[in-house]
Amino acid sequence: MIFDGREYPTAEHAYQAGKARKEEVREWILSAPSPSLVAMAAHGLYTWDINPDWSKTKFDRMRNVLLAKFTQHEDLKALLLSTGSARLVEAGRTDNLVNRTWGEVNGKGMNMLGVLLMEVREQIRKIATSEAKEVGKKPKQASRARSRDSELVAA
Repeated sequence: MIFDGREYPTAEHAYQAGKARKEEVREWILSAPSPSLVAMAAHGLYTWDINPDWSKTKFDRMRNVLLAKFTQHEDLKALLLSTGSARLVEAGRTDNLVNRTWGEVNGKGMNMLGVLLMEVREQIRKIATSEAKEVGKKPKQASRARSRDSELVAA
């Protein structure tokens, strides 16, 4: 996926790339061969290696990563949209702060991944509606222009 002008192997890589303060630490994190290992590497960073505003920016970054992911992959977009208006939940099995922040464990937690997915789902719907309206306008304008041209030619 493409995010912030760079290609990443997974959305998790794109998200975790924002956590590291130093470029060499970022590249080390991104060398992880799987989403779970990139998350593990990023979770293990020393405090001084983490961007100082990470706690304030991480949810916005994830929202933007998710928007990029679901707009760049039509199959995933269709899957997300197929959930309708259902409440989406990241269900965790291990009760810890990370799982209770990004999801729910035994029905308890902030479920931020679910919340962000629902926001992205709504944003994609709005984009699709806006694009459909624009497409709907263009042919009408073009056909009016053509009929005006035809009238001018005929006159």
